Amino acid sequence: MQRSRGLSAALVLSTAAGLGLVALPQPAAALTPPVAFTADDLPTWQTNGIVWALAEAHGTVFAGGTFSQVRPPDGESGTAQTAVNFVALDAATGDPTSCKLSFTIGSGTATVRALAVSPDKKTLYAGGYFGAVNGTQVSSLAAIDIATCTPKANFHPSVSATVRALAVTDDTVYLGGDFSSVAGSAHARYAAVDATSGAVKPFQADVDEPGRAVAVTPDGKDVILGGDFFTVNGANSHALAVVDATTGANVRTYPGFIETNSVVKALDTDGTGFYTGNEGTGGGVFDGRIALDLSTLDQRWRDTCLGATQAVKSYQDVLYSASHAHDCSSVGEFPDGRRHHLLAEPTTGTNKLGWFPDTNDGLGEGIGPRAMVVSETSDNKYMWVGGEFTTVNGSAAQGLTRFAASPDTGAPTVPSVSAESVKPTETHIRWRASLDTDDTELTYKVYRNGGSTPVYTVDGDSVEWSRPQLSFTDKNVTAGSTYTYRVTATDGAGNASALSAAATVTVPTSAQKYAAKVLDDGANLYWRYDESATPFVGDTSPGDQSGIHLNGPSLRQTPAAVTGPSTAIGFDGTDQIVYSDKRTTVPSQYSIETWFKTTTTRGGKLVGFGDNTTRASGQYDKHVYMRNDGRLVFGVWTGSARTVTSPAAYNDGAWHHVVATQGASGMVLYVDGSQVGTLAETNSQPYSGYWHVGGDNLNGWPNQPSSSYFAGQVDETAIYPSVLSAAQVQSHYTLASAPADSVQTVSASDDTYVNAGAAGTNYGTSTSLAVRGSAAYETYLRFDLPSAPAGTVLKSARLAVKTTTLSSAGSTDDISVRPVTGSWTEAGTTFTSRPAVSSTVVGTLSGATDLSTVYSATLDTAALTPALGGAYDLALTSTGADALWLWSSEAPAAENTPQLVLTFGAP
Repeated sequence: MQRSRGLSAALVLSTAAGLGLVALPQPAAALTPPVAFTADDLPTWQTNGIVWALAEAHGTVFAGGTFSQVRPPDGESGTAQTAVNFVALDAATGDPTSCKLSFTIGSGTATVRALAVSPDKKTLYAGGYFGAVNGTQVSSLAAIDIATCTPKANFHPSVSATVRALAVTDDTVYLGGDFSSVAGSAHARYAAVDATSGAVKPFQADVDEPGRAVAVTPDGKDVILGGDFFTVNGANSHALAVVDATTGANVRTYPGFIETNSVVKALDTDGTGFYTGNEGTGGGVFDGRIALDLSTLDQRWRDTCLGATQAVKSYQDVLYSASHAHDCSSVGEFPDGRRHHLLAEPTTGTNKLGWFPDTNDGLGEGIGPRAMVVSETSDNKYMWVGGEFTTVNGSAAQGLTRFAASPDTGAPTVPSVSAESVKPTETHIRWRASLDTDDTELTYKVYRNGGSTPVYTVDGDSVEWSRPQLSFTDKNVTAGSTYTYRVTATDGAGNASALSAAATVTVPTSAQKYAAKVLDDGANLYWRYDESATPFVGDTSPGDQSGIHLNGPSLRQTPAAVTGPSTAIGFDGTDQIVYSDKRTTVPSQYSIETWFKTTTTRGGKLVGFGDNTTRASGQYDKHVYMRNDGRLVFGVWTGSARTVTSPAAYNDGAWHHVVATQGASGMVLYVDGSQVGTLAETNSQPYSGYWHVGGDNLNGWPNQPSSSYFAGQVDETAIYPSVLSAAQVQSHYTLASAPADSVQTVSASDDTYVNAGAAGTNYGTSTSLAVRGSAAYETYLRFDLPSAPAGTVLKSARLAVKTTTLSSAGSTDDISVRPVTGSWTEAGTTFTSRPAVSSTVVGTLSGATDLSTVYSATLDTAALTPALGGAYDLALTSTGADALWLWSSEAPAAENTPQLVLTFGAP
């Protein structure tokens, strides 16, 4: 039999970019370029303390820090090994090598704070606070012969205090830290020594506060300094400077370039630029990253995310960073919230790429990761990360972790899907973009009615803090029919999520009047709250501005505010909200609309705009809130609160409609279709943010209620990029109570079939049903029909069935639907005892040729109407020889078929 035909020509895709026909995309490449590493952490030996520094040579990774032992990865066998502040590990396996070095000191706590490998990969240099390496006396700086894993005894410059940073050329080691002298020669926190002998070189770059980072430009002419300092060689240059590699003389200073309460903790270079990792203390800090051009030494870009950056690594046009970034709102990304410890962005810009492995804060200062290095082997390449973390990607892992370029084994999250139909000509399916921690772009496949072939395929972007709604409009539908949709997400490596839960929708026989009017009037956010599962709130509008539930508001509350197949959402007044999933700005003209029902005496915010999502906003206005006395306030901020307040209270337990508009004529507040207040204010606070329903910050606002959170029910929230007129507001209010069609779906209470070839056999427990004329099969179905709702009649009826996956399940024959006039039971009917069937045909099922597909037949409402409120039996018969095989109600794959879909409406 022919398998499912593609429906792409009849489907209209809608994404954040708008509506339009979309060609099927080419498969995405593995790992969304230019990201080079998966986010899947690999088993790696662990430390019992903090890793401060990493370096690599010839497939070996060196880790230095403050620890005394390494142990096998969590859950793996093996014996812990002594490792005094240093361990060498195989980059590809994560296991310790035979190289064992102990960094010790006579008194105090020894630590390794910096590691660097010579360009020829023969020597490892270590800096920190220590007095011996494997018993060989040194003074906070050592050189290790990599081939023999032994300290070089002739390299022992005496450094007066901790070394925190190292950079190496063919003949020179540059060091920075807390020291004031090297080998008795005065050097304030930066110095250079001969790479072979350790003799001090005539390099003088004195600073007034500790040096934290040092790097050499690729041409070897200059050295970049980073640290806490405010002066370099007496010149004003806070935290960053470029000096001559031979003399240490200033080449470029940066007065006022970095905030005074911020420092440079890390530096890295590549062929075109150098990059800083910054940490700040207190308010107004700079915690992010700066890219500067090597040719001009000027800034290329600045990433102002908050959350102290500890390490940066440029690799193949991507800057990887280790930090605890918690607020990137200043660059249009995530607002202040949870910490993100590992990020990636192009070396040409600040937009984050799809690479989101994560650690926890861990030990010590609670910083998380502190060091990064890339090791390339003949078979793969690895990003190693060290720090004070104790978990990676939610699982136990301390001090060390690593990520490979391949294979990518992590599948995207399962999409959250919802569907609805406002018009009799189309269904609207929407889903929240899935998350994959190492792919920005994913491919989505949409399946209809359990089919095995997707009816649409589309690519979509997402990152953790921006998972936009994607949607499509299916126009290949029939009014009164019920459809189910499922969606999968696949990454570039072919890892696919599981199928989403089925989203079921019944197409109405006439348009839903209220919803259609809201859309016709231009809403670009429209939340109807008809979802049955958290956390996704679908946006019915073309704006695709979906919402996210926070703290589990109550779903599918009835009765809703508008007539028809609709539900509301309930909030407890404590911490439950819905917030929009996409950062946006509000134009100078806008309208806010929602319905609410409450008896609260503690007030709360109904709808508002704010600059955060899961935390209370720091900027917040363009909101409607309820005072403790039940009166409504519409407010904007212009440097002070500008408000319109309703004269009446609305906490009476009834549904109420509120619309707030602002535009060229000022502010207007409507309640229940009537204007209740105005104010000649055209300004509001400009910022980017998110819409909230059910609560957000209200500190400082007039008549501030006892609670910022609303206790009650909310329905039909819409935002418009225009000012609704008084006539439009009145129309919305009136249409909410207009008669609307209602759809009821009734699954078969009993079903079976009979077989002339096995006349005495009962098939009541079979998962299949069958219909054929010659060598006859007949199917019998029983439905317990509801009564027509008061004031309505049965307007349409359809029988829905689903073909099985049997290769011959489909049939080219027409199948007749006839009333059963005789008696039968599911458990007792055989071909011999089959019931009498009417000669009247009440519907015909045609063209059911595909496998695993839902088909439906329109039924004669005049035949069903007398049976409403009671049992009604139908038979499926045929005169042809091509058998039709269907799932029975006992089969899990039936998806509630066989079923009747009944539409009731006004006479």
